[in-house]
Amino acid sequence: MSNTSFPIPMLHSTIRIMAPFLLAAIGGLFTELAGMLNIALEGLMLIGAFFSVIFAAATGSLFLGIALGIVASVLAAYIFGFISLHLRANIFITGLATNVFAEGLTMVLAFQIFGNKGVIRFANLPRLPVLSNPSLQRIPVLGDILVGHNILVYVSWLMVVLASIVIYKTAFGLRVRGTGSNPGAVEATGLSPRRYRMYAILISGFTCGLAGAILSLQLGAYVPGVTAGRGWIALVAIYLGNKTPLGILIACIVFGFAESLSNYAQGVIDVPADFILAFPYIITVVAMIAYSMIRHYRLRGSER
Repeated sequence: MSNTSFPIPMLHSTIRIMAPFLLAAIGGLFTELAGMLNIALEGLMLIGAFFSVIFAAATGSLFLGIALGIVASVLAAYIFGFISLHLRANIFITGLATNVFAEGLTMVLAFQIFGNKGVIRFANLPRLPVLSNPSLQRIPVLGDILVGHNILVYVSWLMVVLASIVIYKTAFGLRVRGTGSNPGAVEATGLSPRRYRMYAILISGFTCGLAGAILSLQLGAYVPGVTAGRGWIALVAIYLGNKTPLGILIACIVFGFAESLSNYAQGVIDVPADFILAFPYIITVVAMIAYSMIRHYRLRGSER
């Protein structure tokens, strides 16, 4: 990146930081539209983060690492969906259990395989390729912000476009939305709402696997608890984005900027470090309160 004024590097960092939020939220959008609150996003991301870096190091292949990390996340999503939909367990409790299970599983496996419960580094771990184009990078401001990210950042943007097409332009998307808004009508056509809910959960497993891969592979190591609440922030982004792909994109930009700002503020602003580190989560809470208040007043207005 060329030498630019202070906000440009921070905005460049925002684009990189928001990618895991965006991928997890897009997957969570499908489950939300199918009528389910998916609070397992955090655990699915953690499983994707752990297995993608482990398999990438073991095989020496970035593609296999990401692919097998996604497979692990989708498998965990299937178990979560099977217990919730087929065994009819409470989806909220099952989601919490998935998060706890993911944290415990990764910790146990890390200790059993590497004898280490802390950060696991790999000497020859393949890194995510960074895409850069000198011609595009010459574009004033935008070139410095949008160019020079790893490939999965651009994949996250592609997922927004694909999600918009699938949700609003395909029969599958119509059925997923119908499953959430009127499952009886979907069942009357001979289709199974439960099946489409499972499809939505598996999609969330796929996108969370990608989100986890970004977190661990861009670090070049596995850090316990690397998701650090990002799954919960992604869940908030779904509601702040009004359950639309474009709205989610905007919400994730806000959260990415908040985290980027907190990173740049350390050592610059004379406030306690704990407050600066908590800033993205404070923004999340404030945003959720604002959303709840706006929704409350809209409902009151519609009742009059």
